[in-house]
Amino acid sequence: MLCTPYNYRGCFVFPSFSIFQTRFQLHGGSSKKRFMGSNTLPISVFEISKTPPSGNFHWNEFLGENKSTPLIKNVNKNTSIQFQRLQRKPKLFSLNNVTSVVETRGREAVSVKRNFWDYKERLRNYSYMLQTCASKGRYLRDGKAVHGNVIRSCLEPDSHLWTCLVNMYAKCRRFESARYLLDKMPERDVVSWTALIAGFVSEGNGIEGVNLYYLMRMEGVLPNGFTFATVLKASSMCFVLEIGKQVHGEVIKLGFLSDVYVGSALVDLYAKCSEMELSKSVFSCMPEQNAISWNALLSGYARIGYGEEVIKLFNSMTESETRFSEYTLSSVLKGCAISGNLRKGQEIHSLVVKIGTKLDGFVSSALVDMYSKCGMAEDAYKVFVRIKNPDVVSWSGMIACLDQQGYNYEAAKLFSEMMRTGVRPNQFTLASLVCTATALNDLRYGDSIHACICKLGFESDNTVSNALVTMYMKTGSIEDGCRVFDAMIDQDLVSWNSLLSGFHDGDSCDQGPRIFSQMLVEGYKPNKYTYISILRSCSTLANIYLGQQLHGHVVKNSLSNDGFVGTALVDMYTKCGSLEDAHVVFQQMKERDVFTWTVIITGYANVNQGEKSMKYFRQMQREGVCPNESTLASCLRGCTGIASLENGRQLHSRIIKAGHSDDTFIMSALVDLYGKCGCIEEAETTFNSLVSRDVVSWNTMICGYSQHGRGEKALQAFENMLNEGVTPDEITFIGVLSACSHVGLIEDGKKHFDSMRKVYEISPTLKHYACMVDILGRAGRLQEVETLIEKMTDTPDFSIWQTVLGACIRHGNVEFAEKAAEKLFDLEPQMDSTYILLSNIYAAKGRWEDVAKIRGRMSSQGVKKEPGCSWVEIDGQVHVFLPKDTSHRKVKEIYQKLDEVSYKLMLAGYVPDTDSVLHDVTEREKKESLLYHSERMALAFSLISMQPAKPIRIFKNLRICGDCHNAIKLISDMTNRDIIVRDISRFHHFQNGSCSCNDYW
Repeated sequence: MLCTPYNYRGCFVFPSFSIFQTRFQLHGGSSKKRFMGSNTLPISVFEISKTPPSGNFHWNEFLGENKSTPLIKNVNKNTSIQFQRLQRKPKLFSLNNVTSVVETRGREAVSVKRNFWDYKERLRNYSYMLQTCASKGRYLRDGKAVHGNVIRSCLEPDSHLWTCLVNMYAKCRRFESARYLLDKMPERDVVSWTALIAGFVSEGNGIEGVNLYYLMRMEGVLPNGFTFATVLKASSMCFVLEIGKQVHGEVIKLGFLSDVYVGSALVDLYAKCSEMELSKSVFSCMPEQNAISWNALLSGYARIGYGEEVIKLFNSMTESETRFSEYTLSSVLKGCAISGNLRKGQEIHSLVVKIGTKLDGFVSSALVDMYSKCGMAEDAYKVFVRIKNPDVVSWSGMIACLDQQGYNYEAAKLFSEMMRTGVRPNQFTLASLVCTATALNDLRYGDSIHACICKLGFESDNTVSNALVTMYMKTGSIEDGCRVFDAMIDQDLVSWNSLLSGFHDGDSCDQGPRIFSQMLVEGYKPNKYTYISILRSCSTLANIYLGQQLHGHVVKNSLSNDGFVGTALVDMYTKCGSLEDAHVVFQQMKERDVFTWTVIITGYANVNQGEKSMKYFRQMQREGVCPNESTLASCLRGCTGIASLENGRQLHSRIIKAGHSDDTFIMSALVDLYGKCGCIEEAETTFNSLVSRDVVSWNTMICGYSQHGRGEKALQAFENMLNEGVTPDEITFIGVLSACSHVGLIEDGKKHFDSMRKVYEISPTLKHYACMVDILGRAGRLQEVETLIEKMTDTPDFSIWQTVLGACIRHGNVEFAEKAAEKLFDLEPQMDSTYILLSNIYAAKGRWEDVAKIRGRMSSQGVKKEPGCSWVEIDGQVHVFLPKDTSHRKVKEIYQKLDEVSYKLMLAGYVPDTDSVLHDVTEREKKESLLYHSERMALAFSLISMQPAKPIRIFKNLRICGDCHNAIKLISDMTNRDIIVRDISRFHHFQNGSCSCNDYW
């Protein structure tokens, strides 16, 4: 092999290795030729950083100690080497200044001077060559050639050469050879051990690095600072905190704690293991903090989500005048994203611009992510478009940003632009696009993305497959979702949770418990998302037994303190009707967000316990939780159930202040509240103020007009709805048919009923048939009612036969009433209204024996009559009255007012209608009972408690009797008051001696 003295600059030539192209000159005889490396046999060149003298040398000087075994063969003996003195030291692997000429095609070695180098210098040069191969990390072939020459030269390597060999093989990723050499070394020192450990660490094999460190310590070799830094990095790579702590102890014991690289490695270890207190403690004890230790601490806090701490640390780093890098800025931007600190993020962006950092790599992606997490999608896009050549990471980040911020169409458009630029999407890009299709609820677009996924070969990626399962489940394509799930090779917990998400509601919700059981059988441990999904299935199924079992599992798995799981439990119990259990779970929750409060408020509102809904709402406000649109809508629904007008008006004021006046969902609930509280004019005003009116809004207004006896307005609203292009649904026609019923528009009712199927292709339900029975029954057309029932394809339900029974009582048809009552006894034997209505028709006919039989049958069945009651709200407080009530604190004033009103009624010519009293008592007792009906008690209290200008609104749980109806008409005229009474079926507006129902009720 060709070698030069260590104090000269020369070149080493190995046949058959191609690394560089170099220009060289051949001298042989009288001829001179010039070649380029591309026109010669391939060579490898290693330079020594010294300058040789000028002159000619011969090959024999560079043969091994044994001349019969030259290091370099096949070299022409007549070839000489010429060195030219160099004026400066060139870079490694650059032969621009070298004019040495070597002929590599010859077969015979050249004879040059011997004994130019001594033994030590030759070892040193071999070591240098091996170090050069190792520093590049990919010149294994050259390194092996050097190793071969060492073996052929019969040199006895010293410890440094051994270490260089180990290091070369380790850096060139030949760990078996490196480990073999380490085992063959006569004396293994800390440098050789560390070289192999560092090789494994550079390859990402931290476990093997840690194992080697233990073997080294077992041999009694003491580590140095580089060893400690390397093994600590290995520990952080595989997150073995306990081993890292043991190494930390050795660091302290051997006095390397002040080493800045060891300290930085310790900071990084504890940060990556999320032990931030230990990481910060080591950082604080370091005599000198470098940029590496600052970055490790910053990224650690960012990783565990302590955004504010990241910003605080960066401020301290800036004060210490430590030079920060792009990696530093990306960590700080991540902290801003986590904490939602837009202002600080914008400051960092300004700093990026100021110092001239290019918008690529980590910084650009971090800026896009920061603006995305802070809800500034437009600013994120402005950063993105300034990136000259965005890579797939930048594209993916921007697409994910638009998707998460609700710009789903823009995300889809950006993906199309990405495909046009030729950037190949990765699995994260495609997963974001699948989420976009889910948000758009566009199954066709989702199918196209699925096709793209298959074309690009990402169908086996779990992230993408899980997103596909979720998409198909949420878009209602359950079978496709199940097919994707079954095709997955490696299903994980996320896959099962995605599958469960398709069985929350609908006809397939009963499959949720089965899938959950199968998941448990296959050994998967549910997490909070699993329990949230299966609890939602229980809510839909109203399966409280399974819900209670799941509650036990939640407690057992220590998830009862999780806010989302707690909210799901509260929702399950409320929808299963177990409000007491819901209250217990709610009270035990440590953290209750707006969704939790909304669930409990909605639960009580849905069962007409509006008082408790408002109680929770006020408690929510005291705890500083701001309600959202759903909370306010639920509170309005709770107020509607109990007709709490004052609370509803307070909520209306809050809605205006909070800027929710343009929310169609809330405003529709407000229209419904005013309508059901007897304020049809305010409902109309609110409805007219709506910016956009959907079918729900129109339905609410049409039904409101209907309940208030404004049939013509209800039908006009229906026409306006059609003119605005809103398509009616089933609820719309219930309102329209009810309006026709309340005002006796029989022919109009028939026309709209027929148009459902013929014009709008809506199949009439039992509720629509009940409306038609009511239209015909109120008009006394009972024969047509029978014909209609006979033509029904579905079996008549309770509501239809109850409507028939009411019509029979109104028109005195005992035979048909008995038939309807028998049907009702079969359907709902415990319903008290059937017994009462049949008893009333017998009483009206004077058939007291039949009345007694019905009363006896009612008693034997254990059915109790619901007592009639009326209530009125005054100054935000509800006052409830029963017939002949004596429990009210102002009972004396109430009875005095009743006597006064009765006297005035007698003077006005009022005659009690004792036919309304369906009891076998004396005429005097009948008149007395009429005087103290609950609605009259409520009216008397209102007259003594309310200002004359305010209308009186009375609510009754039963149908108002004929006598009270007549009396209140006269009282409204005598007192010049607007009196509104809502009974079980409709509103009666009494004004100036007349009623809005026109006595057709």
